[in-house]
Amino acid sequence: MNSQARLLDKLCATIVPGKLEWIGLRSERRGEVVVVDQAEAFVDLGLEGDHRMKKTPGSARQVTLISSEYIQQICRHTGHDSIDPRLLRRNLVISGMNMNLLRYQRLQIGEVILETNALCHPCSRMDEALGAGGTAGMFGYGGLCAKVIQGGIMRLSDAVVRLPLVNDQGRLFP
Repeated sequence: MNSQARLLDKLCATIVPGKLEWIGLRSERRGEVVVVDQAEAFVDLGLEGDHRMKKTPGSARQVTLISSEYIQQICRHTGHDSIDPRLLRRNLVISGMNMNLLRYQRLQIGEVILETNALCHPCSRMDEALGAGGTAGMFGYGGLCAKVIQGGIMRLSDAVVRLPLVNDQGRLFP
């Protein structure tokens, strides 16, 4: 393991568990976001009932996450008192974790293990959803994309636990 990976692992080892606050599924692109109390995740596919599950298996954007803390920042930048997470079109809202440290990490939520990867940039539809400047106000606060590494059920209020980067053999997870 290189020194940068060791430092990141050491920093991330101090992250306390967060909480799953909200789950939303979109049955089709640009479709209505349905809020649910639990979701079933499938390895290399995504969340049951979400349109992303119909995409190419193995996609890096099977599940999207944003933090309630990021949503608060978006409110500040756009002048809103609150924002309904459905408008942001992400699958999961978590709280209590520094999302800046969660990129390229593994997170366990209930039975599910997600591996985060790319930043989830806001699309131009955020101007429609949040008003003029919505896309700019969300820039840097769009959250993360993730792949499903272990399937299962996740429920509202489940702990969100950052897993170690290193496996039992002392190697970085691929």
